[in-house]
Amino acid sequence: MGRFDRITTDANQMSGVPCVRRLRIPVATIVGLIAQRMTREQILRDYPDLEDGDISQALEYAAEAVRERQLPLAG
Repeated sequence: MGRFDRITTDANQMSGVPCVRRLRIPVATIVGLIAQRMTREQILRDYPDLEDGDISQALEYAAEAVRERQLPLAG
């Protein structure tokens, strides 16, 4: 299995946005929930189809995606 085996992209689903296991739960949604200070337990309760490993891999995927780009920072 690949490094991001829980992250899927499909042009016919969610316009190709990276999602967790074809669940129509975008990686960005999980990152946003963490940024809003939701705990893993809260996220798993609100999204019962998710597994704890999905959250970890979504965060790792997002970190890798940011690492691959130059982002403008306010000076």
